[in-house]
Amino acid sequence: MTGSAPAERSTRDRLVGAAARLFQERGYAATGLAEILALSGAPKGSLYHYFPGGKEDLAIAAAELAGARFRQSLAQEMDDASSTPDLVRKFGARLAGWLDKSGFTQGCPLATLALEQAPHSPALSATLSELLDGWQTVLAGRLEADGLGPARSAELATLILSGLEGALILARVAHNTAPLDRSVTALSSLIAAEISRLAR
Repeated sequence: MTGSAPAERSTRDRLVGAAARLFQERGYAATGLAEILALSGAPKGSLYHYFPGGKEDLAIAAAELAGARFRQSLAQEMDDASSTPDLVRKFGARLAGWLDKSGFTQGCPLATLALEQAPHSPALSATLSELLDGWQTVLAGRLEADGLGPARSAELATLILSGLEGALILARVAHNTAPLDRSVTALSSLIAAEISRLAR
């Protein structure tokens, strides 16, 4: 029984990884279970074995995986950033690189799921809310390290995330990173001015 565990985890992980990629690229409604199985290479009966609730259960697991990866990337950039404006510039450049490399098919890993399914799935909505709150917590922590108070840090963290999310949508539609680049410049300048004002 112990020897079969790695294989079981591998099958589940392949299903979740495939679902995360397809949901990000195509959305929930446009992605069929057959496509997820084909991309994952998992046996047909494995999906309901690991996810008895079907597509919704799989979407929750895919969101958790994508959200954790995104937060890890944000945290990595934070480790190298000298300030919040520097973090916004560095992470914005990473997002632009991902978007361009995907041929503008992969924006925020959670946005499409949130737009399509959050109003219809309380369980998925709760998962997405928790993940997005986690991203904002990372940003707020960086802002507090720059000397802003908790309340203002929370406000600006929401502004940063909202700005980046909206810019990713605009960039995908335009097939150009210019909207994201402009948003990153504006956000980093605004935050730098706020930090400078507090320092005076």
